[in-house]
Amino acid sequence: MNLTLQDVAWHDAMGRVIETLDRPNFWTALVRLLGRYIPVDNWVVLIYSAGKPQVLAESPGADGGMDSLFQDYLKGLYLLDPFYIANREAPQSGLVRLQDVAPECFAQTDYYQRYFRLNIVTDEVHINVQLDNQRTLSLSLGSQCRFSLEHGALLGLVRPWVAALMRQRLMFERDPGEAPEQPGNWQSRLEAAAEQLTTPLTGREMEVALLLLSGCSNKEIARKLVISAETVKVHRKHMYGKLGIKSQSELFSLFLQAQE
Repeated sequence: MNLTLQDVAWHDAMGRVIETLDRPNFWTALVRLLGRYIPVDNWVVLIYSAGKPQVLAESPGADGGMDSLFQDYLKGLYLLDPFYIANREAPQSGLVRLQDVAPECFAQTDYYQRYFRLNIVTDEVHINVQLDNQRTLSLSLGSQCRFSLEHGALLGLVRPWVAALMRQRLMFERDPGEAPEQPGNWQSRLEAAAEQLTTPLTGREMEVALLLLSGCSNKEIARKLVISAETVKVHRKHMYGKLGIKSQSELFSLFLQAQE
């Protein structure tokens, strides 16, 4: 057997991480090990489900406490998160990169400019473990720089180790099977925030609104909803008229008001 010093170092470090499996510092130890091989500037461990994501652990904010921007995420911005959306549409285990799930116009959205760019910084990758048909355990790794092909290859190589430990760790988490908190009825709150409405938004207009805010182009929305791009434009025009707004930024502001 021909082992390099790097191989020996990896196995030694992984053994030390396994020793922390039942301890409070497990997630921190795991991310620190991954940080030896890829750039990691922030991280969070979530369970995605039909409701609000459950947070198991996260990197501390600059002051050592919970990041205030992440609190906005949990209040409702997660509904615009491409990783959350992907987990609801097609949950699966594996390595998921931002470029795999980001909509066509993601970088132009207010969500990206006012939350993602400030909180995640530049790039993000998830290691997913599908627990059942409703829940996915996800380790999110954020970086100030783009993950390279080499970084992706390394994560792909160690993913089986990491995924196995993630699944085993659930036995030591508090109430891992607890039913997640369901999201509030943001649709009705959105309408309440726009008191000038004389005709309520239709369910389809609400779907178009959420997809617009998440960064989907008209063509992407049409494909997801199985309608034509022209019909998407009609829904968008009617929705803007009912809400008394003229831009996607105004729609995002109403969305934020609806979370409060």
